[in-house]
This record gives sequence, structure tokens and C-alpha cells, in this order.
Amino acid sequence: MKELSCFEFQQGRIFAGRLPHGGDLINSIEEFCKKVSIRMAAFSVIGAVSSYTIGAYDQKQQVYVTFKEKAALEIISCMGNVSLKDGKPFIHAHILLADEQGKTIGGHLFSETIIYAGEINLQELTGKPIERSYDNDTGLMLWA
Repeated sequence: MKELSCFEFQQGRIFAGRLPHGGDLINSIEEFCKKVSIRMAAFSVIGAVSSYTIGAYDQKQQVYVTFKEKAALEIISCMGNVSLKDGKPFIHAHILLADEQGKTIGGHLFSETIIYAGEINLQELTGKPIERSYDNDTGLMLWA
């Protein structure tokens, strides 16, 4: 692909809420989307975690390298989107975390990332939802 590929959507419902203490960040958002029939959305999260799993994509080996740690950290920024994978809501998000000294760590967000406290803003996008599919060039599940 040599040019930007975009799809047009309209703004749907807007949600703001509190994430469940002790819940998994990704699973909590996925379950909410299933419950209220969201198929496309953009979201941001602030708060804190008690443990996290993050990673980065190794482009040469075409695999994610992940890192898991139990640590009380602030969510400085977490943003992501909801689209469909195998017909179900799928969360793709990145997160930046900080400790008490301001040292940061970030990357692609994975389960298990356990919420200590969190707030989410979620903007539904209406229109034909994008389905993720395997991309031969990158080895990733990307928007088709």
C-alpha cells in the first residue's frame, strides 16, 4: 500500500465512565462494547494500574515481545480504538505509565493489565465497521 487508506464515519454515542477496580483493562473495554453493541470507536483512559503487560512489535521476526510486571503506576496516557476481528469487538491500544519518580514506560497494551482506578472516554463511530485481517507485508492484523 503506497497511499493513505481512510474510511468515513459519523459520531455516534459518547460514553464516559469508571473502569472496574481489579479488572483487566482490555477485557473491561471489550465487554462493555459487546454489551452496548459498539463495533467501532476511539477511546482514551486515565488512572492507575496495579500490574501491566506491554510490548513492542519485532518487525524482523514479526512477533510481539512482551513484558509483564506487578507495579503500582499512573496511566499518563492510554489511547486506542475498537474495530472488529472475527466479527467481535477488538481493542488495539497503546499506554504510557509512570512511577512516583516520573520514570515512564510504555508500549502496546496487552492483557493482563490490571486496573487500580480508571476513567474512560469512548466515542462510538457509526458507519460500516472496519474488520481486521492479516497483512502479509507486516504479519499484523490490520484494518483492511
